[in-house]
Amino acid sequence: MVSQGNAPAASAEKRLEDNGIVLPPPPTPFGAYVEAARIGNLLFLSGMLPVVGHEPQFIGRIGGELSAEDGRKAAEIACLSGLSAARAYLGSLDRITGVAKLGVYIATEGDFRDHPKVADGASDVLVKVFGTEMLSGRIVLGLASLPLGMPVEVELIFEIAP
Repeated sequence: MVSQGNAPAASAEKRLEDNGIVLPPPPTPFGAYVEAARIGNLLFLSGMLPVVGHEPQFIGRIGGELSAEDGRKAAEIACLSGLSAARAYLGSLDRITGVAKLGVYIATEGDFRDHPKVADGASDVLVKVFGTEMLSGRIVLGLASLPLGMPVEVELIFEIAP
């Protein structure tokens, strides 16, 4: 639940609806792993890629074939896939009590420097769904390549209610 001042708390599911956010189908693994695993009160998601229905939405490197805005959109899609995976595992995003970690990994050309703008695609989704009160810090890294030639991979760890 998220509360802003004296306003009534809004659930994550309600915020999705209020913001017109439609989650994609839950992602399915591209290899030998699971999309989500719970340890104690933490839900660890596998790296989320910008895919919808197992189909990549972007291929290439940011600062090369793709712009920073393309990267921002890819980060948004990857984050939405993460929320979809979390909902499929938990039954409802309302069970999430906090974002413990956000990592955004970006395949870039060597001289690209706008990593924060790309990562904001994922951060902005989380703010819309959970509010700033539930966010953690984040790490943003530029890399030479990511799985299947995709430009962005998002790492999410959520704190969850029992």
